[in-house]
Amino acid sequence: MAVSTETLPARCRHRFPIFGQRIYINSCAQGALSDAVRGAYEQYLRDWDEYGAPWEYWVERGEAARASFADLINAEPDEVAVTTSESAGVASLASGLRFARRSKVVLTDWEFPTIGQIWHAQEARGARVVHVREADDGTIPVDHFAQAIDDDTLLVSITHVCYRNGAMTDVRNIVDLAHERGAYVLLDVYQSIGSLPVDVKELGVDFLGAGVLKYLLGSAGLGFFYCRRELVEKVWPTATGWFADRDIFEMDHTDYSPATTASRFQSGTPPIPAIYAGIGGMDLMKEIGIAETREHVLGLNARLIEGLDELQATLVTPRPPERRGALMCVKSNDVTALVAALEQDGIVTSERDSNLRISAHAYNTAEDVDTVLASLQRHRQLLA
Repeated sequence: MAVSTETLPARCRHRFPIFGQRIYINSCAQGALSDAVRGAYEQYLRDWDEYGAPWEYWVERGEAARASFADLINAEPDEVAVTTSESAGVASLASGLRFARRSKVVLTDWEFPTIGQIWHAQEARGARVVHVREADDGTIPVDHFAQAIDDDTLLVSITHVCYRNGAMTDVRNIVDLAHERGAYVLLDVYQSIGSLPVDVKELGVDFLGAGVLKYLLGSAGLGFFYCRRELVEKVWPTATGWFADRDIFEMDHTDYSPATTASRFQSGTPPIPAIYAGIGGMDLMKEIGIAETREHVLGLNARLIEGLDELQATLVTPRPPERRGALMCVKSNDVTALVAALEQDGIVTSERDSNLRISAHAYNTAEDVDTVLASLQRHRQLLA
C-alpha cells in the first residue's frame, strides 16, 4: 500500500520533542529522542531504586532485547548475541576465526572504520585483507567482487548502506558469489536497520552486525550480532567474557565453555540502561512500521532530489531508489560551514567526506524537506 509523505509523521512526530525546537533530519548519525526511550530510561532508574539489584530481571530484559531484534531480522533468538556495540560482536567473531586454511578477508572501501580496523588487526594472526574499490559511477559492481573473492577467501565483509555516500550494496548477489566460492559473508546493517526491512534468510548472510543508535531510535551502548545457527559452534571466540558462557550463573572460572548459541559472541556485564532504551526504540519502530518508513522516506527523498536538481547541487548518492538507503549526501565546498549554517537555521544535519548528510526518517515531513531546500538556497555558495 502506498504511503504518503504525511501519513507517518501524523502518527508519530509528536513522540519526538526535538521537533518543537528544530528540524531534525540527521538519523544517519543518531535517531531523534522519543518519549518511549526517555520513559525506558526512567523505568530503569525506578527499577534500580525499587529493587536495588534485580539482576534476574535485568537478564530477562536482555533476553527481551535479543528476541525483539531477532524478530526484526527474521532470525531465531538463539542466533543473536546482545553486545555493547557492533564492534564488540565483530571483534568476537574475528577472534574466533582461524586463517590457516583460508587467509583472505575481502572488504570494500565503503566500510565504517570499525570494520576495516578489526579485520586489519587480524593481519597479525595471518589474515590477508583486500579492499574492493568502487566504480566511477559511485557503485561497487558485483564483478568487482568476482575479481577479489577466490578459493583463499574466508570471509567477505560488506556494509548494507555506506555511511559516507548513502549507496546500497547488492547484498544478495554478493552473498551468492561468496557462497559459490566457499566464503562466509558478514553484513553491517548499522546504517540501514530500522529504515528498511532486513531479512537474514532472504539476504542469505552468515553473520550480521547492528546497533540501535540510528534508525532503531535507541541509544549508544547497545549492539547485536547475528550468527547463522549452523555456524555458531564452528567459531570459538577468544575475545570473550562472563555472559558468553554456557551458564552465566555457574560462575565457573576454571575453564572456557562458551554457549552453544550466538551468546558465545557476548562478553561481560551487559549494558542494562541501553537495553531498556533499545527495547523502547525497537518497539516504537515496530509500531510505526519499518516497511512503511522505507516507502515514506523514498517519497521524501524524491522531493529532496528534485529540489537539489533545481539548485544544481551535486548529489553523491545514487539516484535509483533500489541502490540507496535513507541517507542522502550532497557535495559541498565547505561542508563544516554548511552544517553550521543549517544549524543556525534550526536544521540538524551532519557531514562526512566533504558531503552534507541529510537523512529523513518516519517523523520527517515534506515541509521539513522544503525547509532544508530553502536553507540550502540561502547558502548556495557552500554547495559544490
